[in-house]
Amino acid sequence: MTSSPSDVAKIDVVVLAAGKGTRMYSTKPKVLHTIGGKPMAQHVIDAAKRLGDVALHVVVGHQADLVSSSLQCAESFVEQREQLGTGHAVAQVLPILREDAITLILYGDVPLIQTQTLERLVAGCTAQSMTLLTVTLDNPQGYGRICRNTDNEVTSIVEQKDADPEQLLINEVNTGIMCIQQSCLAAWLPLLSNSNAQNEYYLTDVVAMAVAQGIGVTSVDAPSPEEVEGVNNKLQLGALERCYQRRLADALMLAGTTLADPARVDIRGELSVGQDVFIDVNTVFSGNVTLGDNVSIGSNCVVSNSSIGDNTELLANCVVDQATLANDCIIGPFARLRPGSTFAQKSKVGNFVEVKNSSFGEGSKANHLAYVGDAQVGAGSNIGAGTITCNYDGANKHKTRLGKNVFIGSNSTLVAPLDIADNGFVAAGSTIVKTVLADSLAVARGRQKNIEGWTRPSKKS
Repeated sequence: MTSSPSDVAKIDVVVLAAGKGTRMYSTKPKVLHTIGGKPMAQHVIDAAKRLGDVALHVVVGHQADLVSSSLQCAESFVEQREQLGTGHAVAQVLPILREDAITLILYGDVPLIQTQTLERLVAGCTAQSMTLLTVTLDNPQGYGRICRNTDNEVTSIVEQKDADPEQLLINEVNTGIMCIQQSCLAAWLPLLSNSNAQNEYYLTDVVAMAVAQGIGVTSVDAPSPEEVEGVNNKLQLGALERCYQRRLADALMLAGTTLADPARVDIRGELSVGQDVFIDVNTVFSGNVTLGDNVSIGSNCVVSNSSIGDNTELLANCVVDQATLANDCIIGPFARLRPGSTFAQKSKVGNFVEVKNSSFGEGSKANHLAYVGDAQVGAGSNIGAGTITCNYDGANKHKTRLGKNVFIGSNSTLVAPLDIADNGFVAAGSTIVKTVLADSLAVARGRQKNIEGWTRPSKKS
């Protein structure tokens, strides 16, 4: 059995998340912009947490309180009151780093970093060497270049604005992600200088310090440029969103899910999928969603925080939010299931039906054009087109209870609180305000009157 990095070393993780993100043109801090429905910095935190028992610290600055309250699973948030560079940011957290730990430095705007890559980085960090994550780009514009000697050993990192023409030709660049002994950081950070084009304290300058003191610098290649790409504007945010979604879509398909078009499925949370599931185009899953075996999701559906049982079919253009569907249900098309709605097996909700905080018994159905709110619908009951439950009196919500095998005729109004017992039958066009007993027919219509010789109104000139 192999050991994880956390079994052989104490790991302190530092996530730099202090920047404003001016080029995002947003009042929201850059690291809180989302990928897959989750803040970018949270993706980084989650990837680091999967390393094992790590101590995680986030350096915050711009809108520090908002960033701190929006992120989860960090041991501490340390404020960088002035943004004076990456070296200065790490220095703010130095006093709380453990002396016998290695420090993994990550960035809150690099959301696609993977735990497997971090494991490689941590594994190479020893008392005699630090590790540096690098990537080779066709166009390295804007990145710090990795400089090596004739033995191919890393000697320094030169930032774009400080590089000479020869260095600008280098395609291997710095990602900013590194792993280093705390004792080395404690010795080197106070020696950083801001004598550069940006007047900032570059963390990357510790590489040259390591070389000068005989500490090896081991580079680890990133598996792909997308994994280490940072976000500075909405264009880059959108590009990484597509990379992230394609990664999830590929994983679904490799696990057996059929996607009509992997480029047109968005997952903004956690999606658990059974066998032989089909998902059509333009579908969105958010929060925690579970799909059972042989589930079919039609085009243009939005499913949030819901569970859908085996063999259930969600037809096109449905919205399902915080609902639970058992096996063999049919929903839609154009149905809306709101929070608190539950459906027993073989129940059916058709087109233009809205259900809120209601339960449908086995085999019950509302096939079209109905509103069912705060209701309990018994097994085998049928709700006709145009039916509404009047559950709200302007101040309070009230319950409608339908027994087993109840039939509600089309265009009926059920005024809650109301009980209709087993086998009750409501005639079409009725407004029901009183209890309907078992095996009874309820008719509540105004008397029809026909007027002969009536002249239809005409428009006035």
